[in-house]
Formats: sequence, C-alpha cells, structure tokens
Amino acid sequence: MKFTLSWLKDHLETDAPLAQIVDRLTMIGLEVEHVDDKAALKPFVIARVLTADKHPQADRLQVLTVDTGSGDPVQVVCGAPNARAGLIGAFAAPGTYVPGIDVTLSVGNIRGVESHGMMCSERELQLSDEHSGIIDLPADAPVGTPFAAYAHLDDPVIEINLTPNRPDAAGVYGIARDLAAAGLGRLIDGHVGAVPGQGACPVKVTVEAPDLCPGFALRLVRGVKNGPSPKWLQRRLIAIGQRPINALVDITNYITFDRGRPLHVFDAKKVAGNLVVRRAREGETVLALDGREYALTPEMCVIADDNGIESIAGIMGGELSGSDEGTTDVLIESALWDPLATARTGRALGIITDARYRFERGVDPEFMVPGIELATKMVVELCGGSPSEPEIVLGNPTSATGELVGRSGHHYREIDFPLSETRRLTGLEIGREETIAILERLGFTPKGDRSGETVRFVVPSWRPDVEGKADLVEEVMRIAGVDRIAPRPLASPGAVNGRILTTLQVRTRDARRALAVRGMMEAVTWSFIPDAHARLFGGGRPELKLANPIAADMSDMRPSLLPGLIAAAQRNADRGFADVALFEVSGIYEGDTPDAQRRAAAGVRRGTARMDGQGRHWAGNAAPVGVFDAKADALAALEACGAPVDRLGVEAGGPGWYHPGRSGTIKLGPKTVLGTFGEFHPKTLEALDAAGPLCGFEIFIDAIPEPRAKPTRTRPRLDLSPFQAVKRDFAFVVDRAVEAASLTRAAAAADRKLITGVRVFDVFEGASVGSGNKSIAIEVAIQPVERTLTDEDFEALAARIVENVAKQTGGVLRG
Repeated sequence: MKFTLSWLKDHLETDAPLAQIVDRLTMIGLEVEHVDDKAALKPFVIARVLTADKHPQADRLQVLTVDTGSGDPVQVVCGAPNARAGLIGAFAAPGTYVPGIDVTLSVGNIRGVESHGMMCSERELQLSDEHSGIIDLPADAPVGTPFAAYAHLDDPVIEINLTPNRPDAAGVYGIARDLAAAGLGRLIDGHVGAVPGQGACPVKVTVEAPDLCPGFALRLVRGVKNGPSPKWLQRRLIAIGQRPINALVDITNYITFDRGRPLHVFDAKKVAGNLVVRRAREGETVLALDGREYALTPEMCVIADDNGIESIAGIMGGELSGSDEGTTDVLIESALWDPLATARTGRALGIITDARYRFERGVDPEFMVPGIELATKMVVELCGGSPSEPEIVLGNPTSATGELVGRSGHHYREIDFPLSETRRLTGLEIGREETIAILERLGFTPKGDRSGETVRFVVPSWRPDVEGKADLVEEVMRIAGVDRIAPRPLASPGAVNGRILTTLQVRTRDARRALAVRGMMEAVTWSFIPDAHARLFGGGRPELKLANPIAADMSDMRPSLLPGLIAAAQRNADRGFADVALFEVSGIYEGDTPDAQRRAAAGVRRGTARMDGQGRHWAGNAAPVGVFDAKADALAALEACGAPVDRLGVEAGGPGWYHPGRSGTIKLGPKTVLGTFGEFHPKTLEALDAAGPLCGFEIFIDAIPEPRAKPTRTRPRLDLSPFQAVKRDFAFVVDRAVEAASLTRAAAAADRKLITGVRVFDVFEGASVGSGNKSIAIEVAIQPVERTLTDEDFEALAARIVENVAKQTGGVLRG
C-alpha cells in the first residue's frame, strides 16, 4: 500500500515530520517497507536558455547558454529538437545523478565542445515516457528554484507492508484514522454527503446470486465530458505507481486508494438493458480491460446485460463497456462481493488487481452507498453532468461483511471486553479511561454500562478482522505502544543443561553423523514413489495412495527409503559416478494413522564404494560392495542410536527385495526387528531399472527400546586391570546350518566377567570335518581382573566354553 505525505495530510491534521510518522506507523503495526523522500530530484533546478547556436561539428546538436540562477551562465550541448532561446526547463549540473538514464553527469566533451550539464526530458526524470524533447515550462517559472518543488514532485511516498487482516488500512483514510488514534494528529471528518439526483436510475439491477453479492449500488450520470484528469490527481496516481487513463477511470482508482473502496464505471451507451448479477455459465467468456479473454465457470460471479457478460465481479471490468474519451453517459457501480468467491475467482483466472486485493480481504459494507456518493461528487466536479438517484439492492449476509439488513446494510458485531485482559495478555498496565479512549478513537463504540470490569464494545463496520476480546487487546496494545511493555527475562523452566530434543530427534541426528563418518553422502528423496515400486517394497495399500499426485510416477507414499536411494544411486551412475554411497534418515509409511509413520535410516552402496576405499588402484583394485558392507553400516547406525549391539541377533535372510542368500535381519530378542540388510535381488534391480553391484540396509530407529533411566549422568568409573590379557583359540565342528553368531554368543556366555571378546577368524568346510558340517575357529579374549590365572583356571574356563557351545549349538571341539 503506497501513499504520499500530502495525501495523508488530506485526512490527518498534523505537524509531525516524516520521520516521526514513519516510526509511528511501524509501531502501530503498519510496518513501513520503504520511504521515497524524493531526494533524487532535489539537485534539478529551473533554468532558462539564453542562446541556442548550431554545433560546429554536428547538424543535430546545439550549443546552449543556460542561466541556472546561480551566477554566470553555463554552456550545455543539447540534441533536443525543441531547444531554443528563451525556453525554461529542468537543468542538471555536473555531479547530478539522472535516474531516467542511470548516469551521473560529469563535464563532457561532445564533438570538441565542452558541456557542463544537461537540460532534461520528462523520461530522464522518470516523470513519463516522453522523450521527444526537453521539458518546456511556462514563462513565469522561477529560474534558479528547485524543479521538484515547482512541479510538486517533492512529495514523499510511503509504502507499508499491509497484513491480510487489516482491510481498513487499504485506504489512506484508514491509515490516517490509526495515526490519529495513536496521538499523531486529528482525523479530518471524512463524512460524504448525499449528492442530489434527478429521477430514478433508468438501468435496474437484479441480484440472482445474493450469496456472492451482498449489496449493489448503481448510478447514472448524464452529460459528462471525459478526458485527462486534473494534474493533482494524475500526480498522486503516478506517485504510487498507477498510470493515469482518463478522468472517469482515474476517479475510481483514486477512491480505491483513498478510501479502500473499489468502484467501476460503465459507458452507459454500451450497456444493453438492465444489469444482472449472476453466476457465470459453463463455456462463457469475457474480454477484460487488460485485453485478454477469460473462460469462466459457474463458481464465478459476473455482471451481465442483454449483450452478455460486462464485468468479472470484484476483479476486472469488461473491455466492451469500458469508458473512454467518447463517453458522455456513465454508470457508476459500488458493490459488495463475497471475499472467498472473489479470491477463488482471481486465483483461478490468474488476475491480480487492486479491486481484488481489497474485496478478498473485506471492504467496509457501510461505505458502499457513501462510496457511490463520493464518486458521483468527483465526477460532477471534474467531468460535469447531471446524476440520477442511486439504485440500491441488498442481498444476503456473508461471514466477512456482517448481516445486511435494510438500507444501512450492516449489523454490527458486539464484544464483551474484560478490561483486565490487557494486563493478562500483554503485561501492560493501562487504565480504564485510556483503554476506552483508545478503542473509541479507533471507531469501537462502548455500549451500556462502562463502569464495570467488563465493557461491551460495538465493532465498526470497517474492521471485519475483530472477532473477540483478544483482538481488542491487540488494538489497545499497538496504539498504546509495544515499547511500553517492560522487558523481562524469561523464567528458566528447569536446569541449564535440561534436555531439549526428544529421543527420536537425538537418534536421528546421531544416525546421520555415524553414516556420514562412514563415507556416505546424505540424500533427500521424494516421499512419493510409483505404485509398482511401492508394491515391490511391501507397500501399495489403498490408504497410502495420493488423491492428487503431483506426477503420475509419484502416486504412493513410500513404504521404504530404499527405492528412492537405489534410483538416486543409478542416476549418479548414469552420469559417470558409478561408485557412490548414499544414505537418508526420514519417515516411511505403513498406514494412514500417526502410529503407522515410522522413522528409518537407510543407505545403499554401489560399485566399489566401500568404506576402506573405492575404484582402481595400482596396488590392487577395490572389491565390489557386498552384504557385509551393508551389515557393517546397519550395525554402526544402530550403535550410534544407542541400540545394545552386543545383544543383537542376526538371522539369515530378509525381505523379498534382497538376495535370499546374501541378506540378513537384525533382531533384538525373538520378535523385535531393528533392521534388514543385504545385496539386492536381481529382479528388484530390474524392476527399478538399476544395475549392480548394489547393497543396502534399512534400520528402524523408532523400534530401538528407550534406554533405562540412570540416577546420574556421570560417566562410569574407568577400571583397568593390571594383569596380562590372554587369548585362546578354539575350533568347533558344527552343522552347516549353525550361524557363527550363535556360536560366539555361546562362548561369551561361559564367563561374562573374564571373557571380554569373541571373534571368528576361520571357517572351513571339507571332507575332513564330515559331510554337512563346517569348522568355525574362534579367538577368545580373556582379561583377568582379581589375580593372575593359573593353568587350572584356564582349563576350567576352556571346559565351560566347550560345554556351552555343545549345549547351545551342538558343536564339538575339533581334534
């Protein structure tokens, strides 16, 4: 929302300087985004051309002698065809920045003749697009005085960032009302008197869609003389970025910004019959004032006559009935349009206008009739003519404009306001009388007894955003001044080192760090995948299909992170990066309920992207990735998330998208699945249009049990044994189906205190160990704690290890 300082002072009687006005606007919630104080035009002065002689080296140039009013005349080389002796125009001296050509002048040398400045055109000063000649001022223009002041171009322009809940501030009058309420001056009465008319309006209005049009006012003015609007009106419109068109259109634009009341004018001779406000019919089109044809739908409201559609309601008029220089009879329209319907129509058609901007936020319903009276008054004053009586039609109420009844057109909302609410919500101590005075200055009227703890206020028609007592607190606070709120430190809710992140947030962060440390790069893939991919990874349920997918291949919520990561790895390979390791920590979906959304961490490795190196090397090429790379990644992520890795079990095999013989499932206990890993099934890769070698893993962070609460966060004491550690090797013959992990667990369980580690270092299969058997060799690390162990101690421990392994796996010590 833009306006000039002089425009504001039409409605606000104040002596406050520009800086104070700008500061107060921001303090009361109308944040100032930009102020153009017109400093760029200050260096330009009015100057008179004394002589104009032909340039000795150029036929189209002249050498001027210019009186700038500051002393001796200066020499200027000029190419304007209208340059002549006696002309008075705008002069720029060397060192002046000329905005229209984005140049800072210096003393120039043009074809051998020095030029000390320039005489400017309107385009060079950004006053218009006129560049056929330099500015030609009247003979009485005062030479030597600032050109901006003479041409009324020194009026500062203020631009505020208007929030959607303040439609009343979409007009200069509403902004002046707020400033006056804040004590920055006196609001000048903006009452609009009725303009007497002669006879009834011959054009009648029928509202067939009262839910879209709560009110409609129309008036005919005969015998107008349309043409350029007065200079003062043009200057104001140009200052805020509007292009003057003709007097009738400029009047409607002026009232739109002055009072926040959009209007429209029809050329009465181009309107056939009466006007009908209705919904558009399927297939109807309209040629709008912007020269574009729009296809309409039945959800849109239009104004039509016997010829068809003449206007898109609340957004833009039609080209066929628009006013021009030949207009002699004009129909002025002031209507109310449903905000939601206006917003939907504008969004659907892609039209953004000043009228739509205001109607979709909610205009003042009580200013519908005064708005047409004001427009009539300005049309008669600037264009002449004789008006008819207004035709006023009221429709049904809407939620944004209030309930429309009778000629007044509005039922006012009433709010019971406990005065103590201001202190409770803001901490401000504001007295009863000051509170009531602030609200009265803003237009809120106290009703009934005003001496109690609660006062009932009537909300003004121009404030559709005020719905409850908290809104009244906001009004009091912003006008009284948020700077009156004493700063106070926030109370500490707990210890300084109190926990902030949830367990799931901590684990998500830790999993990311652990996988990044292992040389994997984080990827962010789509949460939507094709139906075929979803089914391939256990998804495809009807409740997980999108009602409005953004693309045909993004139809389902992902049941796993792996399809997106495999596709990303393949895209890298297609572009020459075959050896890549990617991971992602995000959500997967097993259903459409909150508890069916899970937090997972997954990763894939492709080619030779192993943790210990990749690619070709003179000392030996890296091996392709495999199942054990994926297992190591999964266990590292689980360990970083706090899973008890020493108690985890790994079972052979996994979901169907893995290779059945090169995959595994990580469990905690017999039922809790914490993750899966392995090399991917060839059919899976074929369905995803990917090629290997590819391995990956997926762990479920939310399945990891919560750690037990500890009485203290202090780290446990470090206990180091002074006794020598010992390692003993054992080789057991077991059935080929026995997993090595079960054997190591059995050996470790022989003595939890002495045995600190068990590691498999050899696996052998052959005739010497029997058909269907295998030999597993393990290294057992033994750390004495209390004393040095004797041979008898080691023999007893070895016997317990052999006994445990035999009992739990059926293995026998290999001879």
